[in-house]
Amino acid sequence: MAETPIVLLSSLFPHEGAPGTGLFIRERMFRVGRTMPLIVVSPRPWFPGQSLLRRFRPGYRLPAARHEIQDGVHVYFPLFFALPGLLRRFDGFFMALGAWRTLLRLKKQGFDFAVIDAHFAYPDGYAGTLLARWFGVPCTITLRGTEVPHSRNPVIRPLLVRALMRADRVFSVSESLRQLAIGLGMPAAKGRVVGNGVDIDKFSPIDRREARRACKLPDDVKVLISVGALVERKGFHRVIECLPSLIDRHPGLRYLVVGGGSPEGNMEDELRALVARLGLQSHVVFCGPMKPADLSTVLSAADVFVLATRNEGWANVFLEAMACGLPVIATDVGGNREVVGDPALGRIVPFGDAAALGRALDEALVQDWDRHGIVAHARANTWDERVKVLIAEFEALARVRAGTAPAKGLSGSGKA
Repeated sequence: MAETPIVLLSSLFPHEGAPGTGLFIRERMFRVGRTMPLIVVSPRPWFPGQSLLRRFRPGYRLPAARHEIQDGVHVYFPLFFALPGLLRRFDGFFMALGAWRTLLRLKKQGFDFAVIDAHFAYPDGYAGTLLARWFGVPCTITLRGTEVPHSRNPVIRPLLVRALMRADRVFSVSESLRQLAIGLGMPAAKGRVVGNGVDIDKFSPIDRREARRACKLPDDVKVLISVGALVERKGFHRVIECLPSLIDRHPGLRYLVVGGGSPEGNMEDELRALVARLGLQSHVVFCGPMKPADLSTVLSAADVFVLATRNEGWANVFLEAMACGLPVIATDVGGNREVVGDPALGRIVPFGDAAALGRALDEALVQDWDRHGIVAHARANTWDERVKVLIAEFEALARVRAGTAPAKGLSGSGKA
C-alpha cells in the first residue's frame, strides 16, 4: 500500500510537562512516521481534584496540553477517568472511552487511519482493541515489560489476556515477553519480536579525557554509571549498597546517577539518604535528568554501565551505553540477557544477589574490554531494520482489512 495511516495509542508519551517520559516509544514510532502518516493519541488519567495531590507529590500525573506538534507529528492528550490505585479493572475501558472522541474527530477531519498501534498490553492494549472494534480497523500491541507484573495481578491478568487474544498482531521488545504472552494463551504465530534500537547519530563515543573534563571527573579514577528513572525498579540503591566493598579495591571510584522522577515515582531523597548513611557523598554524583543529546558525554566519561533492575522489557539504555563503548552489567530479568547476549559485551548476574553484582562490577572495572567491538555491536542494532519490519507488518494488516464493513460506532462495541 502506498499509505497506511497509523494511530499510535499510548498513555506514556513525552509532552512539554514531562519531556523525558516514553522517549523509547517516540524514538521507534516517529521513525515509522517518516514513511507512514502518523498521529499520536496519548490518553491521560484524570479524576476531579487530582491537582490537589500534586501539592504532596509534585510529579504526580503532570498535566499536558490537549494538543502538541512534535517534529511535525500531531499529538493529542485526551483525558480518561482513573482513580489512583482503585478500580484498575476499568482503566482500559475508560481509556478507550476517553480516546474515542479524538479518534472520531480525526476520521471526520480526513485522517482515515488503517491501524491502531498500542503500547503496553494493559490498559493501553486493551483500550486499543476496543477502539479497533468500534472503528473497524486492526490493532497491534507492543509488549514492553509491564506485562510481567500485570500477569501476576489476579484483577488485571484476565484483562491482559483478553487484550492479547483480541489483538491482530502482538509485538514484543524481547523473546522473554513473547514467551510470557504465549504462556498466557496467545497463539505463537500472532507474536513477533521487534527489539528496540539505538540512534547512532545521538550516541557515539567521544574522547574520554574530554568527556571527563566536561563532567569534572579526574582522569585516574574508575567510574560507574546508571541511567534511568529514580524508582525502586531500576535498582540504583542496589548498586549504591555495593559501593563500600568496591571502594576498598578502587579508592577513587565514582558512581554517576543520571535520572529523575517518573510517573512511577521519585526516590531521589531515599537514595541521597542511603548515600549519606554509608558515607559515600564523595563517591556518588547525582547528575539529574539529562536530554538524550547530552548523554554521550557522560556515558563516554564512564568505564562501566550498570543497571540492577527488578523488571525490564528491553532497556534501550543498554545499547546507548554500548554505542559509547561501555560494557554493561545487568540483572537477569526480562530481556536483559537478550541485549547483553555475549560476555564480550558485559555480564548478567542473578537478581537480588548483591555479592554477585559486586563481583561482576569489580571484574568489569579491571577487565580490558574491546570497546571498539562493543561499539560495533551497538551500531549493528540501529532502528532502521526494526522500522522496516514494523512498516511491513502494518501494511500487511491494512491490506487484510481493506474493503471491510464501515466503521462501527460506540454503540456496537460489545462487552469491555
